[in-house]
Amino acid sequence: MKSTRVISGFPGVGKSELFKSDRYNALDSDSSSFSWVREGVRHPDFPNNYMEHIKENIGNVDYIFVSSHDIVREALRENGIEYTLVYPSIELKEEYLQRYIERGNNEGFISFISSSWDKFIEDIERENYPKLIKLGANEYLSNIIQT
Repeated sequence: MKSTRVISGFPGVGKSELFKSDRYNALDSDSSSFSWVREGVRHPDFPNNYMEHIKENIGNVDYIFVSSHDIVREALRENGIEYTLVYPSIELKEEYLQRYIERGNNEGFISFISSSWDKFIEDIERENYPKLIKLGANEYLSNIIQT
């Protein structure tokens, strides 16, 4: 059985890119696959269904990359799942907005993150359950994850 690390990553830290690199035995668990029945209709069992998916895969891979949504972080804590939360320094807003543009996110997503940026980062920095790792300029998850 593998010792699995659960990594909750803020959008744009490089979860999917690291997963696609095949350098790690990892699972990229996008919460949107679990949170929506179809566009505009929330899954009634979210985030419980997401937590079950995570728990089923602990021990099977080295890393599970998960969402950083507050509801997901709370569910991880409630389920006793230890995790590391990787997020950008608050002054990197423009760098991250550019990352979202470059990866093809829609304007609605970019606008939502932009208008909520300070609140999201400040909320993360108040967390006391996970291990927190703050990324600096031009840093990605790949800069801090262990091989």
